[in-house]
Amino acid sequence: MKIGNIEFGNKPLFLAPMEDVTDIGFRMLCKRYGAAMVYTEFVSAEALVRSIKSTVNKLTISDEERPVGIQIYGRTTEDMVEAAKIVEQAKPDVIDINFGCPVKKVAGKGAGAGMLRNIPLLLDITRNVVKAVNVPVTVKTRLGWDSDNLVITELAEQLQDCGIQALTIHGRTRSQMYTGEADWRLVGEVKNNPRIHIPIIGNGDITTPEEAQLAFERYGVDAVMVGRATFGRPWIFKEMRDYLDNTGAAPLTVDEKIDILEEQLRINIDRIDEYRGILHTRRHLAASPIFKGIPDFKQTRIAMLRANTEEELRRILAECRDRLSQLAACHP
Repeated sequence: MKIGNIEFGNKPLFLAPMEDVTDIGFRMLCKRYGAAMVYTEFVSAEALVRSIKSTVNKLTISDEERPVGIQIYGRTTEDMVEAAKIVEQAKPDVIDINFGCPVKKVAGKGAGAGMLRNIPLLLDITRNVVKAVNVPVTVKTRLGWDSDNLVITELAEQLQDCGIQALTIHGRTRSQMYTGEADWRLVGEVKNNPRIHIPIIGNGDITTPEEAQLAFERYGVDAVMVGRATFGRPWIFKEMRDYLDNTGAAPLTVDEKIDILEEQLRINIDRIDEYRGILHTRRHLAASPIFKGIPDFKQTRIAMLRANTEEELRRILAECRDRLSQLAACHP
């Protein structure tokens, strides 16, 4: 599979762009453990054009995480074109346009998935962003606004005609938000449309290696994008990659996984500062599935989310490590 001149190999796995999740430290670890492509948190075109510092900071990328995409969203052609030009200066490998975010503060204002209610504007933005930059442009979107407006089959062809070089489809409508099950049938229908020649990336409810394999085999997608299942679990890409490639590699131990989470904390503190590095990391720690076996973990989780110093977070992680070791000794 290729996007532009980027070769991804067979059955690549992508990290979905997620607000307050896909910071640089997390992206670097996901890349190390098998993500073929990672994406920044999505970037507001309006805020970028206005040079809002917190938004501009999201454009910081590292060569260690390449290939990396920067995703933008907005509601006017002018802002999106200007933002794409600014993003291009950060030298991403791909610029992705977000037509899929369902949250009210984005979609309710006509951006993200809100564009699915204004297809002419959606296409105008896409066409003009493609013309404005030299980096490959891709799109991420949903099946449609709601179950009565499943537009993706026709929309995929229209977006392809605008010049995008890949399309990611989340198998839900905007009205579904993140509820119910992702419907991959329409994703497969787009992929199997003989008029579609750009790569189709499937997204939605991929939480296990078996589900990733099924997405490739049943629906024929070119790549699979993994989102919420990565929270506190950057090694999920190794688990999926080992399964897809049938490597027979041994799974990581709990100790190794805690080491990875501690490294994520260190990377974020080193790259930002202690306070903000902790803010970027602690939600990952609290969401990590490796701690679910600890009895009465709720209080520990609250303590993780309230921790304000590196020392405090490391102490909590050390306690979790000890408790998990004790549990393993009791249940070998």
